[in-house]
Amino acid sequence: MQNSINNLLRQVIKVHDDDNVVVAISPVNQGTKLPEEYNNLEIKDDVNSGHKIALIDIRKGENIVKYGFSIGQATSDISAGSHIHSHNLATNLDGSETYHYNEEPKPLSEKNDMPTFSGYVRKNGKVGIRNELWVINTVGCVNQSAKRITDLCRKEFEGRADEFVALTHPFGCSQLGDDLSNTRNLLSSLMQNPNAGGVLVIGLGCENNQLATLIEETKDIDTNKLRYFNSQEVGNEIEVGIQYVKELLEEMDKDVRTEVPVSKLTLGMKCGGSDGFSGLTANPVVGRITDMLTQYGGRVVLTETPEMFGAEQVLMDRANTQDTYSQIVDLVQDFKQYFIKNNQPIYENPSPGNKAGGLTTLEEKSLGAIQKGGKAIINEVIDYGEKASTGKGLTLLQAPGNDAVSSTALSAAGANIILFTTGRGTPLGFPVPTVKISSNSELATRKKHWIDFDSGQILSNDISIDECAELLFSYLLDVASGKKTNNELNDNREISIWKNGVTL
Repeated sequence: MQNSINNLLRQVIKVHDDDNVVVAISPVNQGTKLPEEYNNLEIKDDVNSGHKIALIDIRKGENIVKYGFSIGQATSDISAGSHIHSHNLATNLDGSETYHYNEEPKPLSEKNDMPTFSGYVRKNGKVGIRNELWVINTVGCVNQSAKRITDLCRKEFEGRADEFVALTHPFGCSQLGDDLSNTRNLLSSLMQNPNAGGVLVIGLGCENNQLATLIEETKDIDTNKLRYFNSQEVGNEIEVGIQYVKELLEEMDKDVRTEVPVSKLTLGMKCGGSDGFSGLTANPVVGRITDMLTQYGGRVVLTETPEMFGAEQVLMDRANTQDTYSQIVDLVQDFKQYFIKNNQPIYENPSPGNKAGGLTTLEEKSLGAIQKGGKAIINEVIDYGEKASTGKGLTLLQAPGNDAVSSTALSAAGANIILFTTGRGTPLGFPVPTVKISSNSELATRKKHWIDFDSGQILSNDISIDECAELLFSYLLDVASGKKTNNELNDNREISIWKNGVTL
């Protein structure tokens, strides 16, 4: 972002020098004149905050430019000062896009002043930021058993774990092939998240997602911290579950927080309920966090493949090798084929809420969304349900844009914390601490019990994106050291698994 954002005395923002539009910071009335830097341009329509205004005359068929890139083309002639939205702007995407490999990008310089946080060092060398006991079920039939065990343990063993969490779901039965593999891989990877100090897995016994196979495929886990059983094979499954929890807690009691370098953190990046400010405040701030953590040697995971459409070449230009570039191409093309196979247009996005907030095309939404990845070099691409590597770099993870599905996949990939940017708000939380970052201060004020950090202060205060990112980074170190996020305080924890096959 080349233009600084100062305060509400400025009525509009021009994001990039090459743009032919500006974005309204607050509602602008017809007849209003823009500041002198925009040649006192007179506004021809009432324009809501987050929406775009033409800076110049744009002819039908010409590109409309925001973030320095085309976000689509004009569907009619647009005069300077006019409102630009769905009535006169359409996507350029049709599924036939081609890509090219550029030379290996220059990596960001490393940071040497390594911050630390207080975390739990696991047997495999990974670091958790919570010492929680997770109860995970192989199949939806035993959801209530998992919840019952968790509720009883919270009362009986209060204080013995940071939290007792039931991660339930409706799948595991009547699934075949890749659909079953997705469920099994996702659950296996979740079991290996370092925030879980102990894991109890409950099966039924007759499900497709067999407990024995799940355990066999879960390689990187401390067996002293794992217990499991099939409910059909024991007497009272609740009593058995509680007994296993007692055994796990004896092992977890040995774990203590230790000062560790921030390079041991893995962060997952997600946006949901975006508005016209998301790409101007929250996402760029999170992008700075991506750059900071990777410069310190940490790992960041970026997902939501369909929200890369229209901006994918920007990401491809940051691939560390031609092989990684090819993997990014496959990531994008595979998801496009997923749309096509299901007879859906790839550009059926943004959502109604996005559009109400000022986003018009998928290119516009994507160019704003990928800012969460900062400028970091991409050195890994992983499939849905897989774990990210540890160590320095940016990982792209295959997953849809759906908040719950993609955030669950980020948790399974090994994220200690999810940074969730939003312009419209949601109470949803996920297996790991979920930091809700608002793009506007009104949301942060109205939903204090949802929002953890307000990046809208960039618009209302004399604070830069970099300064805001420093504040957020400090807050994240506190969260990593034990400070609870609102989703934890509100006990909002959900998982959702990508269902993409037949049900028997």
